[in-house]
Amino acid sequence: MKEALTYKKIFSFWLPLSATWLMMSVEGPFLTAVIARMADPEYNLAAYGIAFSLALIVESPVIMMMSASIALVKDKESFKTLRNFVYYVNLLITCIILLLIIPSFFYSFTVDLMGLPLRVAQLTHNAVILLIPWPAAIGYRRFYQGIMISSNSTRRVAYGTIIRMSSMFIVAILLIYLFRVDGVVVGAAALSSGVIMEALASRFMARKFVKKIKEISKHENGEGLTYRSIFKFYYPLALTSFISLGVQPVVTFFMGQSRMALESLAVLPVLNSLVFFFRSFGLSYQEVGIALMGERENYRRLRNFAGVMAISVVAGLGLIAFTPLSEIWFKDVAGLSEQLSNFSIFPLMIYSVFPATTVIISFQRAILVYSRNTRPITYATFIEVAGITLMLLLAIKVFSLIGVVAAVISYLAGRVAAILYLMKPFKKETAKI
Repeated sequence: MKEALTYKKIFSFWLPLSATWLMMSVEGPFLTAVIARMADPEYNLAAYGIAFSLALIVESPVIMMMSASIALVKDKESFKTLRNFVYYVNLLITCIILLLIIPSFFYSFTVDLMGLPLRVAQLTHNAVILLIPWPAAIGYRRFYQGIMISSNSTRRVAYGTIIRMSSMFIVAILLIYLFRVDGVVVGAAALSSGVIMEALASRFMARKFVKKIKEISKHENGEGLTYRSIFKFYYPLALTSFISLGVQPVVTFFMGQSRMALESLAVLPVLNSLVFFFRSFGLSYQEVGIALMGERENYRRLRNFAGVMAISVVAGLGLIAFTPLSEIWFKDVAGLSEQLSNFSIFPLMIYSVFPATTVIISFQRAILVYSRNTRPITYATFIEVAGITLMLLLAIKVFSLIGVVAAVISYLAGRVAAILYLMKPFKKETAKI
C-alpha cells in the first residue's frame, strides 16, 4: 500500500474478512444444534463430524488458493494461468471424492480400518455423497475471493458469506420441515448448497476486478507466471493443508479406541465449532498479512495488531469455558443432553488457549507466503501432525485418557511444536522486510 499503514486501516481491511470467518463459524454450531435436536443425535453428530473431516481432507489442496490468488495474480496472463490451475485441481479433488464413496472402499475404510459402528458408517456415507460438489466449489470461490481481497474489496467477500449462510439456513429448514431425513443429511446438504451459492456469488462480484486485471499485460507488469512456478510456490501450501486436515481421521481412529468413544465422537464437533468461532479472528489474518505487508513499519503494526488479537480471543473463550456460560452454551444453544454437556466442559477449558495459537501461526505463515518461502510451512505442519499423533498414542494407549480430552491436548501440543519450528524461518524473513 502506498499510504502509511495505520491500525485503523488494518482494522478496516481485516474486519470484513473476520466477519466472513465469524459467519462461517456460526454454521458449525447451527448445524450441530439442528442435528442434536433430531433423532439419534449421538450417531448423527458422530457421522457429521467424520463426514466433514473426510470432506476437508479432499478439499485440502484448494484451501490455500485464496493466499495464492492474492500473492500471484498480477495481470491478464497470471490470472488465466492460475485460474486454469484451479480448474485442474478442482477436477482432481472431485475425482478423489467420487472414488471415496465407492461402497466397498468406503466401508472397508470406515468400518474395518477406523472401527466405526456400522450405523455411523452408513450415515457418514450418505453425508459424503451430498458433499461431492463441496471441495471444488470452495476452490473456485477462494480463487475469486483472493482477487477481491487484492483489489481492496474485502466487504464483497463478506457479502458472499452472507449469501452462503442464508442459502444454508434455507435448505436446512426446508429439509427439516418438508422431508423426513436423518440429521446428518440435513447438515451435509446445507453445507454443499451454501458453498455452491457463495462460489457463484463470488464470481459475479469479482467480475469488475477481473476485467481490470485482464487489462494489465505481462509486459506492463514485468513478471511472468508459469504452471511450473505456480506448482513450486503452491505445492508446499497444498501439502500443508492436506497434512493438517489429514490428521482428523487419525484423531477419529484413536478416539474410536478410547474410553467413552461414542460420547467423545459426538461432542468433538460441538467443541470444534465453538473454538472455531474464536479461531476465526486469527484465520482471517493470514490474508491480511499477505496483502498489507510492505515496509518495516507495516510489519510492526501488523505484529502488534496480532498480539492484541491473540490475548482477546483467549480471554473471550476463557470467559465461556471457566464460567457457567459453558453449561448454557452446551445445553441451551448446542442442544446437548445434560450428560454430554457436563462431559464437554473440561475439554473446553483445555481448549481455551488454542485460538491464540491460530493467530500466531497465521501471522507466521503470512510472512512466509509474502516472502514466497512456503517450504517451512509444510515442514511445520509435518511436525504438528507428528506431535498430535504421538500425543494421541501416549494419551490413549498409555495413559488411558478419555478420547476427547486426549484429542484436545494433542491438538495443542502439535500446534505449539509447529510454532516453535517456524520461529527461525519467520525471523529470517522478517529481517529482510
